[in-house]
Order: sequence, then structure tokens, then C-alpha cells
Amino acid sequence: MKKKVFIYSLALSAGLFFTVGCNNKLDVQPTQSIDESQALSTSRDVEVTLIGCYDALQDIDVYGGAFQYASELLGNNGELGFGGTFQNLLEMYNKEITKANVTAAATWRDSYVTINRCNNVLSALDKVDEDKRQRIEGEARFIRGSVYFELVKLFAKTWGDGDNASNPGVPIVLTPTRVVTEANEIPRNSVAEVYAQVLEDLTAAKTLLPETNTIYATKYAASAQLSRVYLMQSNFQGARDEANEVITSGQFTLAPNFESLYNTFLNNGGSSPAEYIFAMTVTQQDGVNDMNTFFGTTISDIPGTSGRGDIRILPKHISLYEPGDVRGTFFITPTNNTFTRKFLDTFGNVIVFRLAEMYLTRAEANFRLGTAIGATPLADINVIRTRAKLKPVTTVTLESILKERHLELAFEGHTLYDIKRNKGNVGTLPYNSPKLILPIPQREIDVNPKLVQNEGYN
Repeated sequence: MKKKVFIYSLALSAGLFFTVGCNNKLDVQPTQSIDESQALSTSRDVEVTLIGCYDALQDIDVYGGAFQYASELLGNNGELGFGGTFQNLLEMYNKEITKANVTAAATWRDSYVTINRCNNVLSALDKVDEDKRQRIEGEARFIRGSVYFELVKLFAKTWGDGDNASNPGVPIVLTPTRVVTEANEIPRNSVAEVYAQVLEDLTAAKTLLPETNTIYATKYAASAQLSRVYLMQSNFQGARDEANEVITSGQFTLAPNFESLYNTFLNNGGSSPAEYIFAMTVTQQDGVNDMNTFFGTTISDIPGTSGRGDIRILPKHISLYEPGDVRGTFFITPTNNTFTRKFLDTFGNVIVFRLAEMYLTRAEANFRLGTAIGATPLADINVIRTRAKLKPVTTVTLESILKERHLELAFEGHTLYDIKRNKGNVGTLPYNSPKLILPIPQREIDVNPKLVQNEGYN
């Protein structure tokens, strides 16, 4: 894989202690470690460590790409083609994943690095200036809860597939890992326990975070994530209410043109559109968008484009759009292969949540519940259709709502989870096939014998 030279280590301890400090003295001797009593001794120390949490969150093996493309490749049902050479992605595309899969290993490791950084922040809240403490706790808990949610979706049976209380999820670690001992060898918590921790973190984050917070997490980012968690649990009332809160907040607006949502550096000088609820910010100095790496391609007459062009869009997907749907023309075929135009921008921000998803979630949840909180399902679907330059419909069904969701949010990381929560199939594989779950990395099992491997990988 292109990314890094891996140093063998226990992933639960890989982020043993992250901090960046600033010292005005010029004669500081270089060291490889720092005593924890000094590392997080001031509010500034904790604030800088929180920035490290965001840095870890936007890692290419976390929300910088892997969380999203893993869902798209594993959930692909003949709508995507793969022409790359990376074995780890090819395994996901073919649903023939090995215990040595590099994406699985790096995503596990880097996710726990992110979690450990959050745990360091949360352990030192008493050092934070009082006027900042609530926000900093909220941001750290939002990040930690979000990462645990993604981990349990990728590495465990989906919610409702058997007994949530006994199905193994992922290990829950809530305190900083600074010295590796046998105490760090912990088993996997259950799926139910992981979801409970996710909800605890995100619910707390929602109450602690401000409504606006520049490029960082807000209470509405927490609400958007809560709506996804509740949707995975088929808690349609919770999903509806969180989505409705985001929509009615007035903080976000649908972009008037679908095309303007993407390629934020090329089209918007690096700023995210008003429709984005939360995104991974990429600049010319920092950040990588690995969705661009694998879905994008270099177009010679569009400066600023790049990408390997590994993931191509097949006719089966394009045929799903109605005539006149601008989303159905948002593709480019520079040679013999067709690519989505969503991820052409080398420095495009990585979408995590946008407002259209909230409309689609509210529509689906209201339809299933027979309610019309905020708006009717029909009205919400027509908002999305109108933006796509389609005629409004007069009736909706669950199938038509789910199709609208699939087309609007295509390639943005929803495919596998929408299939799983609706108990669908991926080709001939049922939603609960072990082939649609990533293996616990073998190197983690080698150093932690309490970790149980997923079915099909022994």
C-alpha cells in the first residue's frame, strides 16, 4: 500500500500519548517521551492535543477516505468497477478479504490512535480554562463516539443480526493508554455495549457543543451522527427527530445547484458549501482526500484534478437515474472509463454530513412511522428531486425513498450500511454474510489473545 511504513505495535496502544507543546526556551534537549504530568499541564496543552484528535480523524484510514470507500466497495452490487492494483481494495471489491488486509489493519490502528488522543483530552479537562472546557469535552466525545460507531459497523455484525448483547463488537477503551501492560489485553465488548457508548458520547457531545464552531464539530454535527446511529438501530423516531433538528436549525441550506456541492477547492476556494454540516478540511498544506485518490482521475483540461482512477462507475448505476436528473450527468468519461465528478479535486474537502441526507432520513423515518414531523415524506423527497431538476412526484413509497437516497448520496459512504439496515443483499450475499465484515487484524490478535476473530477468518 502507498501510505506508510508500518511499525509493529498494538493498535490499542499505538497512540500511547500524543501531544504537541510549545516552549519558548531555545535550549530544550530533544527527547523521545515526556512525563504525563508535564505533557497536559495547561489548557493550551489540552487544546493543542484536541487539534491532534482532528488530525487523526482526517487520517486517510479513518474519515479521510477509508470509512467511506470500504462501505462503497463492500456494498457494491455491480454499479462500480475496480481497475486498481492495490490488493487491499481489490479484496474488498471481490468480497474476499484476508486477515492481512492492509486497510483493515490501518483503519483499526489509526482509529484507536484517534480514540486514545480523545481519551488524553478527556483525562485532562480539569486543566482546561473554564470558558472552553465544555466545548473541548464535546468535541473530544463527538470524535470518539463517531469513530467507535464506524468501527462497530465495519468490524462486527450489524445491529439486529442476532443477539446484540452477545455478538462481539470492538474493545471499548475510555482511558489513556500510556504504558503497555497485560492490562491492555482486553476482549471485544458486545455490539450492544459499543452502541451504548456511542450514544452516550454523542448525546453528551450534543449538549456540550456550540451551534457554530468554525470548521470544527458543532451540536448539529452530533445530531447528524445521532440520526445515523438511530437509523442503523431502526429507531426511526430518534433518527427523524435528530434530522429534523438539524434541518429546522436554520444553520444550513441546500445548495441551489447539485454540481456546486463538490470539488470545494476548485469551485469554492477551499470553503465548504452551506449544505455541509461537517467535513474533513483539506488544504494545500495539510490533509488528504483519499476518496479523490481512488474515485478521482486526472483530467488534462481541468487543472487541479487528480486521482488514480481505480474505482469506475458502471452502466448499471448510471441507468438508475431518470432522464433530466442532473445527478445522472455528474460523471466524466475522459477515455474508456467513467468516473464520478464528486471526487476530482485534489484538495477537495471530505464530506461527512450534509443537509440533503437529513431530508432523506426525515422522509424515510416519517414514512415508516406514518408521521409528518417537520414535513411530509412527499415534501422532503420533492425538495431533493427539485434540486436535481426533476419533476415533483405525487406519491412516494419506501422503495422510492430508498432509491432517492441511493442516488443522492452515491459514493459518499452509505451503500453498505443502507443495505445492512434494510436487510438487503449484495449480489448473492445476504446482508449478514461474514464476507461483508472486516477481519480483526491478525497482528492485533497475535499481541492480544483475548481478541476473538470474526466468523470466516479463522
